[in-house]
Amino acid sequence: MSLTEQARAVDAPAPGDEIHARRRRQPASWVGAAIVAVLAAMLVHTLIRNPRYQWSVVGDYFTSTQILSGLLQTLELTVLSMLIGIVLGTVLAIMRQSRNPILSGTAWGYVWFFRGTPLLVQVIFWYNLASLYPRLSVGIPFGPAFVTADANHLVSRLTAALLGLGLNQAAYTAEIVRAGILSVPRGQIEAATALGMTPMTRMRRIVLPQAMRVIIPPIGNETIGMLKTTSLVSVLAMPELLYSAQLIYSRTYQTMPLLIVASLWYLIVTTVLTLIQTRIEKYFGRGTGRRSSPGAVRRFGKRAFTFHGAPRVTEGGPTR
Repeated sequence: MSLTEQARAVDAPAPGDEIHARRRRQPASWVGAAIVAVLAAMLVHTLIRNPRYQWSVVGDYFTSTQILSGLLQTLELTVLSMLIGIVLGTVLAIMRQSRNPILSGTAWGYVWFFRGTPLLVQVIFWYNLASLYPRLSVGIPFGPAFVTADANHLVSRLTAALLGLGLNQAAYTAEIVRAGILSVPRGQIEAATALGMTPMTRMRRIVLPQAMRVIIPPIGNETIGMLKTTSLVSVLAMPELLYSAQLIYSRTYQTMPLLIVASLWYLIVTTVLTLIQTRIEKYFGRGTGRRSSPGAVRRFGKRAFTFHGAPRVTEGGPTR
């Protein structure tokens, strides 16, 4: 090594020194962190020291029978509405992909209408459906009716809530499922067609399983959103979580503590749903290369270095 190279090696900073120098040259991040820390300390201080929060009242009503009954009603609405939305949304997404213009046009019109009108208006509309159709009947179109029922008895508060939430959710789910279907490579569909699969078999066994990794994350977000959206049905005087809290503070005039109780339960259930969503995303995201745990790496290694006698079919033909 020449004298010049030795001098450069001596003068060159160590990697650790360069990192520390870069951190020292970023005072704005430290100022921002200090501001956030001060604001967090102020928030904690006011939550603890402000007696108007009435935490004792929050503790008294947190597990009350009326609040827990409202929570159960909220969970029921969330599950049933998402089931309606997922099933109907999947059907609409498949209709949008149809070459039949009537089917694809009907699905497009459904999505356009239900995404273009406010959800609260839809809920109130279904609840007041009897003003337009006092009696609902089932029979031959433009012919005799076989079964007739009073709309006021048929469309209850629960029915109106499920119709409003479920049918509206189906419009958004349809676009999510359609995006997942479009994410599947065209070659997969052509290969399934070449194997003689029917369109429904191709959709059930090839397309939808591969589209799930694209569908699951937004569906999870929609489920969490639906949990909070159920509070809209309080306008129907339906005793879900928010309306149950409203019934209590209308008697006791302790508005803020009861709203805190409802908010805490929403936060708890949202956290649980988020954890479930994360587990499902990891399950359907296997093999995509986005995440890998040590256990997954070990399992991959065992499969990668295990040789089997059966040939594998690739695009170039069968290989060993």
